[in-house]
Amino acid sequence: MGGRMPELLFYRRIVALDKDKHRQLRVGEIRKYDFAQQINSVPLTAVEFFETAREYPIVFAQANTAEHMPVALLGLRDKENLFVDRNGHWDARYIPAFVRRYPFAHAEGDEQLLTCIDEGHPAVGAADGQLLFASNGSPTPFLDKAIAFLRDYQAEAVRTRDFVKRLSELDLFTGVTARAELRCGGVYQLGGASVISETRYRALNKEVVEELFRKGWLALIDAHLLSLGNLGRLIDRLANSDKKKTG
Repeated sequence: MGGRMPELLFYRRIVALDKDKHRQLRVGEIRKYDFAQQINSVPLTAVEFFETAREYPIVFAQANTAEHMPVALLGLRDKENLFVDRNGHWDARYIPAFVRRYPFAHAEGDEQLLTCIDEGHPAVGAADGQLLFASNGSPTPFLDKAIAFLRDYQAEAVRTRDFVKRLSELDLFTGVTARAELRCGGVYQLGGASVISETRYRALNKEVVEELFRKGWLALIDAHLLSLGNLGRLIDRLANSDKKKTG
């Protein structure tokens, strides 16, 4: 498939949609989140910070490039999502948009975004699913809705990159290492992530603060800093998860 894909995470066999090849393809409703059981973080857009901060720690990761990317921290160990239970249910009120858009995704083509789908999920090709294309090859309302979601997501991703770029220019990022001692035994280390330095943030001059306020970015910074209080709750989730496995 042509085009440059974003971080794929739980996507398995992603292909660009084709109105001829996929004319009869149906997609069923995805009610469970087993596909996300082995991810411990997921990309966020800035518009999600306020909802996310109520339940997940927001940190900044660096994947493949020097650019920082905001992510919701879902677990403290590799291949472990503490918010998806053994039955595939998501145990939180807010589910990040990166997860909700599945099984659809986008790729950057030469001139436009390509709408893609993960053929690796059983819901793709389900006999009782909804058609993606009408008989004349035009998108169905179901596919139109998915495309609109992807476009909105992409627009927010662009705004988020601008926000993060400015934070980098202001040298606000600092590495973080968290050490968790579990009540039931064991010690876990969180490293490789960055957060906004509250000391540097509070030392910004008046002109920069006014700029960040005008753009709505001060509130995003505060939401991020507030979200770090959820690290303790995540550690508790890990302890409870281990207790269930051993108990």
